[in-house]
Amino acid sequence: MKSVYESCPVFENESFMLRFVKKEDATDLLEVYSDKNALPFFNSDNCDGDNFFYPNIEKMESAINFWLSSYKTKWFVRWTIIDKTFSKAIGTIEMFHRTANDDFNDVGVLRLDVRSDYEKSDVIRELFSLIIPDLYELFDCAEIITKIPLYAIERIDAAQKYGFVKSGNLLVGTNDNYGYNGYWIIKT
Repeated sequence: MKSVYESCPVFENESFMLRFVKKEDATDLLEVYSDKNALPFFNSDNCDGDNFFYPNIEKMESAINFWLSSYKTKWFVRWTIIDKTFSKAIGTIEMFHRTANDDFNDVGVLRLDVRSDYEKSDVIRELFSLIIPDLYELFDCAEIITKIPLYAIERIDAAQKYGFVKSGNLLVGTNDNYGYNGYWIIKT
């Protein structure tokens, strides 16, 4: 199998398509990353102070350029989530293989960002089922973690129904050495 950094796969079902992020996604993604109601659900742990709130097109374009650059350096992959009903980007999924000196060494880290009107259990579970089965092989990991805040009731419901369990372990930031909580884990 080719490396995900050589050939980024597309995932698709009747409702959604997940494909590698493009510069042309900026206008649609601005609706996601300027959505103040979606912001509390974004995982910005260990991201050097970036909270993923982009209130204008210039900031959104800058973020996409960073995501594209990070893919080239094999740091992480970011897929755009397209709602096929409207042919519109409604969020992104980021994934990377994490190597660290903590309890979350050698795991895949999944970040899911969606517009607030898509922050629903059935949507999130559908997105999980669309991509997670392939992530273990693509990112050479036996476990995947994702951050879910205590107040993210819909996301917690989706994660539990999909098979994630809450972890009591902290993710220690490689940039800031801070211990982050709120991670859920699923194993192959």
